[in-house]
Amino acid sequence: MAAILVVLVLTAVFFLNKRGQTDIFVDDSIPRLTVTSSAFENLGAIPDKHTGRGEDISPDLQLSELAESAVSIAIIMDDLDVPWKSNFTHWVIWNIPAATYIPEGVSHGEAIPELDGAVQGVAFGRNRYRGPMPPFGTHRYQFHVFVLDSTLDLDSSCGKSDLLNAMEGHILQYGTLTGWYPRKSN
Repeated sequence: MAAILVVLVLTAVFFLNKRGQTDIFVDDSIPRLTVTSSAFENLGAIPDKHTGRGEDISPDLQLSELAESAVSIAIIMDDLDVPWKSNFTHWVIWNIPAATYIPEGVSHGEAIPELDGAVQGVAFGRNRYRGPMPPFGTHRYQFHVFVLDSTLDLDSSCGKSDLLNAMEGHILQYGTLTGWYPRKSN
């Protein structure tokens, strides 16, 4: 009985230590980018419209002081509060033409006409934005925005790890926007 209790306690400690960590590490020397949205404030609640319980469309993102040498933008959206892993990826997109505004609704299908050349990779089993819909509790969701000095030669079958590897040595700026979303009771 004591052995089972020890295993349960160690498992709980492991999961609690993983909670809220991210597996994205960006060198501190990379200039920071301020990322905002008209949909929600940093550390604010993500509206239903941008979740799996609503229209499931990506929120707009505004980037301040974009580097003049910026060529493209990449975004990774993670759920930071999945207990069985460091995070769970909901969206990966790259080769967004460098701009200070990314409109909402950039979420369905592989081709994105309003953002010529952008590619959505595989996250959450699909090539599209998949908004928050936590199975339990309230979860935090973080949009990681990378400003790059080039476009990336990746196809839509690639995912987060492929994107992170391809961006290595090309990141000019990095910023995040974090929001939260609660599980709704039925």
